[in-house]
Amino acid sequence: MNKVFLIGRLTRDPELRYTGNNTAVASFTIAVNRTYTNQAGEREADFIPVVVWRRQAESVKNYLSQGSQVAVEGRLQVRNYDDQNGQRRYVTEVIADSVEFIGSKRDNNQANNNYSSQPSYNDAPSSEPTPYDFKDEPSSNNGTDISNNPYADFGASIEIDDSELPF
Repeated sequence: MNKVFLIGRLTRDPELRYTGNNTAVASFTIAVNRTYTNQAGEREADFIPVVVWRRQAESVKNYLSQGSQVAVEGRLQVRNYDDQNGQRRYVTEVIADSVEFIGSKRDNNQANNNYSSQPSYNDAPSSEPTPYDFKDEPSSNNGTDISNNPYADFGASIEIDDSELPF
């Protein structure tokens, strides 16, 4: 089985090209942190080339830039070619089946301003109250009923009280 899952940040903006039959292909490199530190106590990263095809290639070019955090699912491919001097060259790359954009715009902008910064896993969603109050009647936002939106209050804390349950 040949399956690869990676999470990392783009080291540069994606490059988009088109094949002779007008098929979109994008390539980019992601920096993936290693799980351990070296002897100096520094965390090292691997720089992994990724290739994505067709509509997703165009989406990658349109929505990602240097520092964007992505999750890539695909397969490892090794190809070879002869260079101008007749030397055999090997290229190892990930052919992506799926590229998911992760991290918020704030995280991406912060990473673009300071590429060495990594997102903090301690950054919990804000506990500030939301403008929605579901206790009384459903409220609306710009004429849109949000009472049935399960994501309207995403990230806010909730209280669960099971004292009134019949069992």
